[in-house]
Amino acid sequence: MAKEIAGLLLNIGAVHLRPDEPFTWTSGIKSPIYCDNRITMSHPAVRRRIAEAFAQRIREQHPDAEVIAGTATAGIPHAAWVAELLDLPMIYVRDKAKGHGRQNQIEGALASGQKVVVIEDLISTGGSSLKAAQAVQEHGAEVLGVIAIFSYQFPDAEALFVEAGIPMTTLSTYTALLETAREAGVITAEQESLLGDWRKSPRTFFTS
Repeated sequence: MAKEIAGLLLNIGAVHLRPDEPFTWTSGIKSPIYCDNRITMSHPAVRRRIAEAFAQRIREQHPDAEVIAGTATAGIPHAAWVAELLDLPMIYVRDKAKGHGRQNQIEGALASGQKVVVIEDLISTGGSSLKAAQAVQEHGAEVLGVIAIFSYQFPDAEALFVEAGIPMTTLSTYTALLETAREAGVITAEQESLLGDWRKSPRTFFTS
């Protein structure tokens, strides 16, 4: 599944690889890859396959899930499609509470003790996804896990989830993406090696 999803992301232009001309993220990290999974919304066959993969993963790993949560904003559409497939209630989680009205951070009906799976589009540093999961916990619900379409597999991000005691999995990974891109002739073996080294120290790789 990991390489299949990676291939779909590459085919629709959701992933761009520029090992010789890195992108600059808002965090300041210089990256040879840019992944924009919001593009999947515009491709019905791809978004359907991703929703099916999410649903399959939840059935296998979290069969007792009672609520599907989407992270605002990129996780919301995927959570909606998955909740529909599984015939489960859906909620979504903002990065912070609204400053007006009822000042909700969580929208939708969520009862204390309910078992929740959080859907995210992308795991980079992991901070925003973990924050959403913890908001659900603070509401009194139980987070069974966070599932994302793609992860850069940064060691620090994976450590954050382990420390928080929240399981995190993804449909596809950075490693699977590189293998798929090399096999498709998008990158060379040398570039695959460079891209692999970047993942180990993303904040310093292009500045050292």
